[in-house]
Amino acid sequence: MNTTADKLAEALNDLVLINNDRITGYEKAIDELKDSSEDLKAIFRGFMDTSRRNVAQLIESIHQVGGESKTGTTNSGKLYRAWMDLKVTFTSNDRLTVLESCEFGEDAAQKAYQSALSSDIEMDAETRQLITKQKEELKNGHDTVKRYRDLNKNSK
Repeated sequence: MNTTADKLAEALNDLVLINNDRITGYEKAIDELKDSSEDLKAIFRGFMDTSRRNVAQLIESIHQVGGESKTGTTNSGKLYRAWMDLKVTFTSNDRLTVLESCEFGEDAAQKAYQSALSSDIEMDAETRQLITKQKEELKNGHDTVKRYRDLNKNSK
C-alpha cells in the first residue's frame, strides 16, 4: 500500500540520500584539493556539517510519519563521484576543476529539493518549512561554490 505517509517518507528519504551524496562529494573534493586550498577545504567541511544536520532533521521527520530512513547515497550521486574521479584524472586537480564538479553536485541537490517541494505529495506545514529552509541553506552553498568558481575561472 502506498499511503500519503509512505510517499512523504520516500520523498524525505530521497533528500537524505542527496545530502549523503553531498557529504561524500565534498569529502572527495577535499581529497582532490592541494594543500594550498585550505580556504576551500574549510568551506567544504562547513557544507558537510550542514548536510549532516539536514540528514538528522530529515530522519526525524521520516520517523514522525512512521517511515524507515535510508542510508547510503543515490545512484546518480555515485555517477557524479565517478565523473569527478575521471575529470580530475585528466586535469591537474586544480581548484577550478574541483569547484566545477562541486557546482554540478549542488545543482543536483537543488533539483532534488525543488522536486520534493513541487510534488503533489501531501505534507504538513512543518515538513514543507523544513524542506524549504534546507533548500535555502543549500542554495547559499551553491552560490558560494559558484562565486569561487567564477573567481578561479577569471584568474586563469
